[in-house]
Amino acid sequence: MLRVALAQINPTVGDLAGNKEKIIQYIAKAREYEVDIVVFPELAVCGYPPEDLLLKDYFVKDNVKALKSLLKETRGLTAVVGFVDQDKEGHLYNAAAVMIDGKLKTIYHKQELPNYGVFDEKRYFKPGRSNARSNMGGYPAAVSICEDIWEGVCQKQAKAGAKLLINISSSPYDMGKLRKRQRLLKGIAKETKAYICYANLVGGQDELVFDGGSLVIDPKGKVIACAREFEEDLIVADLNLGTKKASSQRGPILYCLSSGLRLGIKQISKPSGVLERIYKALVLGTRDYAKKNGFQKVLIGLSGGIDSSLVAVVAVDALGKENVIGVTMPSRYTSEGTRTDARKLADNLGIRFMEMPIEGVFKAYLDTLAEHFCGLTPDITEENIQARIRGNFLMALSNKFGWLVLTTGNKSEVAAGYCTLYGDMSGGFAVIKDVPKTIVYALSRLINKRDKEVIPESIIQRPPTAELRENQKDQDSLPPYEDLDEMLKEYVEEHCSLAKMAGKKDIDLVKKVITLIDRNEYKRRQAPPGIKITPRAFGKDWRLPITNKYKEF
Repeated sequence: MLRVALAQINPTVGDLAGNKEKIIQYIAKAREYEVDIVVFPELAVCGYPPEDLLLKDYFVKDNVKALKSLLKETRGLTAVVGFVDQDKEGHLYNAAAVMIDGKLKTIYHKQELPNYGVFDEKRYFKPGRSNARSNMGGYPAAVSICEDIWEGVCQKQAKAGAKLLINISSSPYDMGKLRKRQRLLKGIAKETKAYICYANLVGGQDELVFDGGSLVIDPKGKVIACAREFEEDLIVADLNLGTKKASSQRGPILYCLSSGLRLGIKQISKPSGVLERIYKALVLGTRDYAKKNGFQKVLIGLSGGIDSSLVAVVAVDALGKENVIGVTMPSRYTSEGTRTDARKLADNLGIRFMEMPIEGVFKAYLDTLAEHFCGLTPDITEENIQARIRGNFLMALSNKFGWLVLTTGNKSEVAAGYCTLYGDMSGGFAVIKDVPKTIVYALSRLINKRDKEVIPESIIQRPPTAELRENQKDQDSLPPYEDLDEMLKEYVEEHCSLAKMAGKKDIDLVKKVITLIDRNEYKRRQAPPGIKITPRAFGKDWRLPITNKYKEF
């Protein structure tokens, strides 16, 4: 019987000292339960992804020093820890150190380097070549790293005799990833007839959120241990790898650190529903971005609309109501209903609420520009001035008090360019940047279902509007959000052609949406980072040239 612990930790990129201390703490926690092996996620020492920090030779060397300083902590057990390795020629490797009883037994180099979507590992790393296995606790085991398990490396290791396949991973969240990941791992376990220990990262890092959900799977493809999603955890399981008897009698157990379960209580953390996972990703991504970048408080422009309402609820769950400030900035076009709803939302959440009317400043702009705009009909120019005044107010408060501005634009608006540069796009972090409008509504209903009516029902029911001119509605400029979001998924996530998209839709409408998406790339390049929740988010996933003459039609 072999007792294995998976340490699902939340490191911070570049915080070598802090990450090292966290690893030491989890080794100590695992040691309390007399584990034989404790496993940490991919690049746990330096955080994932370190990106161009890897171009700094001194950073790489400091990460190696931090790894080696952990050796003395591994006396009496085996630890598998991810770090960046460097050979004599200066080549870098995404690596896993196997430390046994205070000694560095072996180092595994990741073979399959992902270079798609948000991944750019071939920019930094060389691929490893060896499938060598090693004995851990007296049993034949092999280590692999993240993408290796998707590309056949584990099957080769099993053919070489490994009965325990350990995969350390930093697999980021998106809506479809969990089911795909579990299906793959179960299939490999059944195919190889080996135990799989899959240790995933958890936490937020800029646009990415890592959802954890570390797994232990038996050779029949059954999940025997599963860590919590979106939070740090330690799971401990006994694996029956053969006839060798342990020094003490130990039965099958699972221990979840986050839930405080005692040894002997067997429980598997059940995955949340799709919407719950999206919401948890938004909360974790917001919390970690603020805290890891040194912000204690956040600031949100509350319009009385559904987008800013959702962002405010996420912020409160992420950071606490005492650390969230809502600002309403009414103009001559702001209805009494949205003003009332903004205040009601703030009261429901218990956050500080500020009111800063923009009418005086807006009038000053119009008066200053009157001579130059003489004879011209008011248009989007005047609308954007209002948005930019609001953006300036928020950034002034941010500068004065050190608050992080959370922007409130959703993916549907960002895709179509229905947002104002240096206006509502101004801020430090875009919480719902990758959340389509239809999901914004679904999440808002979920919030109200789990609790009392936190978001006033009038906000959910009111037709969305920017309120930058009389009687303005979003649908004056955009298709219905159900149609827009469907086309957005087809064009951005599935790379569909015009012909395929227009099969069931009006071709002129499809052309309009494609044109809006392509034409507004320049805006998206200037937007703050935001949390990735779909399989293809704007930013690292989507790299459309701004200067681009290609048109399908």
